[in-house]
Amino acid sequence: MVICLPTSMARVAGVAVDTRHWIGGHRVASPATFTDVSPIDGEPIAEVARGGTAEVGAAVGAARAAFAGWAAAPPSERATVLRAIAAGVRARIEDLAQVETRDNGALLRSHLRSVMPRVAHNFEFFADWLGHLDPGDREVSGHAERVSWDPSGVTAVITPWNAPLMLATWRIAPALAAGNTVVAKPPEWAPLTASLLADITREAGLPDGVFNVVQGLGAEAGAPLVAHPGVARVAFTGSVATGRQVAAAAGAQLTPVSLELGGKSPLLVFADADLDLAVGHAVGQFDNAGQVCLAGTRLLVDEAIAAEFTARFTVRAAELRQGDPRDEATDIGPNITRAHLDRVDGYVQRAVAAGAVPLLGGAVNPVLGGLYYQPTLLGGATPGAEILTEEVFGPVLTLQTFATEAEAVALANSTPYGLAATLFTGDKARAERVSARLVAGTVWVNCFFVRDLAAPFGGAGLSGIGREGGTWSFDFYSDVKNTVYAGQGWRDG
Repeated sequence: MVICLPTSMARVAGVAVDTRHWIGGHRVASPATFTDVSPIDGEPIAEVARGGTAEVGAAVGAARAAFAGWAAAPPSERATVLRAIAAGVRARIEDLAQVETRDNGALLRSHLRSVMPRVAHNFEFFADWLGHLDPGDREVSGHAERVSWDPSGVTAVITPWNAPLMLATWRIAPALAAGNTVVAKPPEWAPLTASLLADITREAGLPDGVFNVVQGLGAEAGAPLVAHPGVARVAFTGSVATGRQVAAAAGAQLTPVSLELGGKSPLLVFADADLDLAVGHAVGQFDNAGQVCLAGTRLLVDEAIAAEFTARFTVRAAELRQGDPRDEATDIGPNITRAHLDRVDGYVQRAVAAGAVPLLGGAVNPVLGGLYYQPTLLGGATPGAEILTEEVFGPVLTLQTFATEAEAVALANSTPYGLAATLFTGDKARAERVSARLVAGTVWVNCFFVRDLAAPFGGAGLSGIGREGGTWSFDFYSDVKNTVYAGQGWRDG
């Protein structure tokens, strides 16, 4: 139970969280609020300031006012502040993990061991990468050229609820490192750690107005933010439908966008694969109750080993423990809201009605109830069926078989998405052939979710637009300039 405190504070998992906006270095209330509900038990945990056009305008104005000073700060100075933010995150990992688990229902053990440390690493990495940007000096026809990355302005960052702080800082950190100022709109279903991040940035010495947080509903706060003429870049992670709206609104201002829109990724298992390895990773796709954009939700298995794979998979998956995500022994927590759970179940029930066969699960957990949906595996779906082509974003996997390598590739590429793909094989030549033919921004071979922040990340098709990571992030958050000098030698003299 949460005890509401004075001055718009809530106590969540024992942590005091300010539920007002953070604009221009000050806490700002709104006339209206929205209720933040924990998916763990359906209890309200906070009343959060409900921003709209006025608050967005104030935040963009504050960010624009702060831009010149932050953009002019030497890269080394910006890097120092980002490292201080990272240190602040590391000092509060326990608080951040407890609050985000209560807020979005993801596993506490994951937040403590990997997610929140990754938040800190996001800031450290992009602070360091400032020193790796190569101006690419070269001589062209007796002239000298130099590339530079100039700050572009205000960046709008809108992120989803499945890993709200980690995904937000994956964009916030490079935007700040590039010299931009930021207005973040956290997800209304899990907004609270963005407020804690605002406290951390203040303590780290980030100048007022460089980072701002406007809370609210997508239609009321997100829409005016992406359409604001004072915004220079828009970074969005979410659904295809919302991504189309974001792109249209930003396009009216010719504002560049980076869109990560989820996927329907394949996980291919060839007959020569290490079967235990493949099964372990396949069962791992239930992570975060299936609410992971990169998840390999379509299991594509060589028909020669399909029976053995299925038998091992169902045994391993049945051992997963579903329950309160704050319990160290829990493997799978709840889905985020009742509306989302009903959406997930709707996909499953329509698939079964169309002929798919539940090999595992297929309904709300009969013991836990609430928002706890059983880990589910469906076989026998008709090619092209909704369950095989649409992103469910829940603990629901499908199983299909293939007879040849060509058929495996065709099945893998049979959706309009292209975020990621995973394949298991003992044949290096096959791995290279298949990887080259898969439509995906990232391909993992005999592994999963190995992410190097220096590498490009993004999707093909409906999975998004653009690439971020390392220099690719600075290419997006900056105005990349090429300066050409007549003659040689004088520029450095």
